[in-house]
Amino acid sequence: MATIYEKLRADIVTAMKARDSGTATILRTTDAAIQRASMDLNKPIDDTLVITALRKAIKNLTDAKAEFAKGGRADLVAANDGEILLLEKYLPAGLDAARLEALITEAIQATGAQSKKEMGKVIGALKQRPEAPLIDFGVVSKIIQAKLP
Repeated sequence: MATIYEKLRADIVTAMKARDSGTATILRTTDAAIQRASMDLNKPIDDTLVITALRKAIKNLTDAKAEFAKGGRADLVAANDGEILLLEKYLPAGLDAARLEALITEAIQATGAQSKKEMGKVIGALKQRPEAPLIDFGVVSKIIQAKLP
């Protein structure tokens, strides 16, 4: 099975052959971000690095979309929605809500966290889990805050 990065590179070639400049530009920008992250971290490109770069790009696009919505730029909001949908296609399916809740509860019990001040321990424990690449820690943070007094 091809890695996420290999699939992305193949889709760049496909978009270029189809003369779909919008898709090709988005994918090339993402490819450049992945390569830059690889050089910055001095690590080879693997699925973990690609997923991290994709999540960062999607987060940036989501933040920009919110700003465009505030400014009343519906055209840019729609363009960002398209980019987000295109990039989300490369992310693996995340954990379902019930499984995520169970992992968080288990991590809270394992660390003995009693307050929001100990939230870092819980997140650290979750990052050690094999499921860590599938976890959206922005969502996890909100759930932990709701669970801890």
